[in-house]
Amino acid sequence: MTQQEIRKILIANRGEIACRVAATARRLAIRTVAVHSDVDARARFVAACDEAVSLGGAAPKDSYLRQDKIIAAAKATGADAIHPGYGFLSENAEFAAACAQAGLVFIGPPASAIAAMGLKAESKRLMEAAGVPLVPGYHGAEQDFDLLAAEAERIGYPLMIKASAGGGGKGMRIVEAHEDFAENLASCQREAIASFGSAAVLIERYVQRPRHIEIQVFGDSHGNYVYLFERDCSVQRRHQKVLEEAPAPGLGAARRREMGEAAIAAARAVGYVGAGTVEFIAEPAADGDIDFYFMEMNTRLQVEHPVTEAITGLDLVEWQIRVAAGEPLPLHQDELAIGGHAIEARICAENPDNDFLPATGRLDVFRLPEHTAFAVNGNGVRVDSGVREGGDISPFYDPMIAKLIVHGATREEALARLDAALAQTHIVGVANNVAFLRRTAACRSFAQADLDTALIRREHDALFGSERPFGLPFAVTAGAIVAHIVQAERALANADPWSHRDGWRIGGPVTRRLLIEHGETADTAAFTPLDRDSIRLGIGDATHLLTLNGADDIALDGRPLHVATYRTGELFSVFAGSGSAAVRLADPLAHAGEAETEAGRLTAPMPGKVVAFLVEAGETVAKGQPLAVMEAMKMEHTIKAPIDGTVSELLYGIGDQLSEGAELLRLEPLQKAE
Repeated sequence: MTQQEIRKILIANRGEIACRVAATARRLAIRTVAVHSDVDARARFVAACDEAVSLGGAAPKDSYLRQDKIIAAAKATGADAIHPGYGFLSENAEFAAACAQAGLVFIGPPASAIAAMGLKAESKRLMEAAGVPLVPGYHGAEQDFDLLAAEAERIGYPLMIKASAGGGGKGMRIVEAHEDFAENLASCQREAIASFGSAAVLIERYVQRPRHIEIQVFGDSHGNYVYLFERDCSVQRRHQKVLEEAPAPGLGAARRREMGEAAIAAARAVGYVGAGTVEFIAEPAADGDIDFYFMEMNTRLQVEHPVTEAITGLDLVEWQIRVAAGEPLPLHQDELAIGGHAIEARICAENPDNDFLPATGRLDVFRLPEHTAFAVNGNGVRVDSGVREGGDISPFYDPMIAKLIVHGATREEALARLDAALAQTHIVGVANNVAFLRRTAACRSFAQADLDTALIRREHDALFGSERPFGLPFAVTAGAIVAHIVQAERALANADPWSHRDGWRIGGPVTRRLLIEHGETADTAAFTPLDRDSIRLGIGDATHLLTLNGADDIALDGRPLHVATYRTGELFSVFAGSGSAAVRLADPLAHAGEAETEAGRLTAPMPGKVVAFLVEAGETVAKGQPLAVMEAMKMEHTIKAPIDGTVSELLYGIGDQLSEGAELLRLEPLQKAE
């Protein structure tokens, strides 16, 4: 490939990766063009670029998946190249070929490499020929149900069904026993068709206590290849990554080299150019190290690439641009080394307590720890995000809000830095997983690097139980709320003395009471001003001394506390270094008449599309029985019966779009025998 000057890049993606590409391009004196949907018109990543072009629409099929519109935008703005980011069209061989045909540089591998690795079954056959270790399984083209069922019996249970054209954790199911095979196969195929347009699957032995270790590889158009070491991505929920780190704990130098060379063999087998990731499933080996098996190759940059950048000190996006321009790789293998340890936490709009159901809404508060935007700085904290305070998390795209990356000299130092940074991350307005990430990073298995893909399930009590860490004692929460209310009232009184609401009376101050709902409980906090900065706080039979030391500083019984308290109507969110709490200030009069029964109604938990009804009208169902399947934010969600009952009516059809709270079906309770 002859060297080609790249002066302007169109970024065919959204969110934090678009921000990241724009920042690197600016440092290289390259202009950038953002393309965006109608929903993203005012998004942070659009403002980060030099120019912007609207693709219209909202859903990806009407915007970010429109190859014709994206290429037309590149031509209209005079772009020389297109960076596909990750997701959407980044692993679409047809799009890569279309870019080349239009005279545009595709900042990624050639279309032939994408096609070769795009189908899991075909890629496994290629890897077998290249001598890369494989998990025993069925990777054939024949997809007849009886054949697949027979192959499942041959492989043995438990096993894994995977969409052949899949990626990103979608179209995957673990099957524990023979009787569960048909249902899981059907579900996997539905998700595969929705996500990738193909129902083809492969079946593999399910490795017990597997680790997910991937190798970052890079190739250029001159035949040079390097591996930039590994990332451990074992901590997952719903087959999607939660925490990633580099290097992989416990991996010996010899096995690291062996895995790296296998990854290069995989890349060389398909003539790979650019950044790619070869993913391996690993399990304990007899020699105390690990055995590893090829899983798939992601023919793009990965979401978790910042941890590799942190330990190598390299900018992988810059490497992508230089290689796409025809330059050779900047470094050889013997010039690469690992420095320190890095961990990335994916901050997502989701509810961990409700099976990680994605959430939508407005980011009323989005406060981050001190960090540098795109490179690790002296205090080792980096945040990549494509959203900003006041923006919306829509139902149309992935629910990731930001990536928090920390770096330290050791894993222990990185863990401490991660906890401190998560404690300083304040999000209000949309359900999120920040507290869950703190608990996960602090749990015994992760702290001791006892890693496998079942870690979250194994640590269930520590992550979801009643004694889980990083919640705030009610007294601290109540004290923070009282302090917030008092200080807000003082600010108002300074502007209008007649609006002073501190409870002053001739003959002494009045005691005020707040009913605070936290979880399934409601408790009363009574407070009485003693002087300007001291308040008597009563909770049950206990009495505390609350001292106001400043806007965010209080003391409870002499113990100093730095808290941040945010109020949205009746909702209060309190953050402290030791944890956080979200509560409601109850006002019974304000909600009089709102307690009408909701019996018999089953509503959509979030905006989405109906992909399947698993019952019919008139059918009797048991509590917990699956009733319907919805698709939202690129994932399937099963709606289950909350009670024993009879389905009286299905209110929508397959393929219908529902808004959050829309009545999906009616379920009548079973009448108990007299």
